[in-house]
Amino acid sequence: MNLTKTDRLKRDYERAVSLTQQLVQIPSVYRPEESDGNEEKVAKFVADYLRDLGIDVYVEEVEPGRPNVIGVIDSGKPGKTLLFEGHTDVVTEGDRESWQYDPFGAEIVDGLMYGRGTNDTKGNLACMITAVRSILEDKEAFSGKIILCIPVDEESMMIGIKHFIEQGWADDVDGAIICEPEENQICVAQRGALRIQITVNGKMAHGAISWSGINPNWRMAKIITALEALEKEEQETHGEHPYLKWPSITPTIVKAPVKGDAQINVIPEKAMTTLDIRTIPSQDHDRLIQKIEAIFKKLEKEDEDFNVTYKIIENRPATETDQANPVVEAVHDAVKTTLDKEPEYNGVPGATDGTFLHIHGVSIVTIGAGDREVPHHINEYVDINELGETTEIYRQAALNFLNEDGKNRGK
Repeated sequence: MNLTKTDRLKRDYERAVSLTQQLVQIPSVYRPEESDGNEEKVAKFVADYLRDLGIDVYVEEVEPGRPNVIGVIDSGKPGKTLLFEGHTDVVTEGDRESWQYDPFGAEIVDGLMYGRGTNDTKGNLACMITAVRSILEDKEAFSGKIILCIPVDEESMMIGIKHFIEQGWADDVDGAIICEPEENQICVAQRGALRIQITVNGKMAHGAISWSGINPNWRMAKIITALEALEKEEQETHGEHPYLKWPSITPTIVKAPVKGDAQINVIPEKAMTTLDIRTIPSQDHDRLIQKIEAIFKKLEKEDEDFNVTYKIIENRPATETDQANPVVEAVHDAVKTTLDKEPEYNGVPGATDGTFLHIHGVSIVTIGAGDREVPHHINEYVDINELGETTEIYRQAALNFLNEDGKNRGK
């Protein structure tokens, strides 16, 4: 089929919008208390859709009802391997009565599609699939392979991408495009995430006889104050990153007692806090943990009743990819051609599945349709015109990356 560029763009835009609607209308919030509260239905839909396109599909169960979908398009010619990644899970819709539109209706109003996942990231999942469909249907020449990585659980502990890597799928990948809502800005860096739970052990007692107990709250207050000073020290040492802004140490949950009912005249047995630490590439997580341990040791020396334990819940380093990296350059040229303007570089404020691909040695770049501040909001939405632009960016980026001689670049 010989289509003009205008006709092809219109075709791909309509397909991306339609596929986004279909994906959003299949709820995929992980709700362990519900038998179908998982990604299984949408994963099955995606797997069937890819098979209908003639793509080799692999479905791998990570946990019961939580399958990864992997699509492989092999040109049959030696070359590089490009990976597109877009997850199937979405966060909870929260209180449905707070939504102006059905959170799983994918309703289009004045050029915006509303619904949970329209922005993060079923819209971009639809774009990456549509881009590959376009390449195949138009018989575009390329060398090497394209892998479509469609994992579960990106919104939680990222068990899907971890399983994908453990099964060897990422071993020969040369570059990866992480499909997340970034207003089609080229994101070459991501903040790291270090999550720690701290528990201070005390001795339960009557509030009127405080000397008979050990109050963990005084000790916890000293820890939090010291962590605030450590945050300022880290900010002064490392400065503001051009794309990721400042490193941060944020106590999020503060709880005492940890178990049982709180009572105003009772000294609790334990106090607990959780830290959401966000880092920039120049910070070393092991060194940061050592500094936190040093705070504990100092307080132990000053107070014989100080008793603290901690555990690391998650440790995701910051990432950064050079702008001269081939996968970044491929995306740069695709954005410039598609949008007819010089691309804007930026960073991802949180971690993505790309974090673990980066740890595995894969060069990553993050880009996609959707307002950066809309993910997880009530009345989440995506601009449907942006879905068309993103599809073309993905299409061109794949051809740019896989055709080293550049004959397809900017077509």
